[in-house]
Amino acid sequence: MPELRIHDLKRTFASIAVMNGIDLLMVGKILGHSNFQTTMRYAHLADAPARAAADRVSGLMAGAITQSAQPVTKKLRVVG
Repeated sequence: MPELRIHDLKRTFASIAVMNGIDLLMVGKILGHSNFQTTMRYAHLADAPARAAADRVSGLMAGAITQSAQPVTKKLRVVG
């Protein structure tokens, strides 16, 4: 078994946390990082979570576009 270092555990912790929806800033705080770039180096993101996030945002955008494209019909009432 290869030698396990604290650095390896921190890297694994960061990657698992981010892949399970924990915000990078929170992960950095937990790990004691004062620089966001340090956390970015620790958290190796898998493709699936990034793809899921992109799909979620594009779905929200598509919904907003579809909703704004609906024709607006006004019902007029005769007053007299």
